[in-house]
Amino acid sequence: MAHLGGIHAIVFTGGIGENSASMRAAICDNLDWFGIALDPKTNACAEGECRIDALGSRVQLWVMATNEELIVARQVKALLEPSK
Repeated sequence: MAHLGGIHAIVFTGGIGENSASMRAAICDNLDWFGIALDPKTNACAEGECRIDALGSRVQLWVMATNEELIVARQVKALLEPSK
């Protein structure tokens, strides 16, 4: 099994991850010992898919949009379809 040697990225998604700058900041708070540095300005105005880590952060921080309803609908459809 390959060892990645730590975290390469943290991705914030879903309703809260996409839309709450304060939640993203709270999650990243006091994690500088881990190499995580959030850019407060970029985080505050993040929209859609974007990177929000500060210069020098050893871990990439991303905000990515998702469509949770579509994922649930696809899973339900797959469950209800007869086996092939």
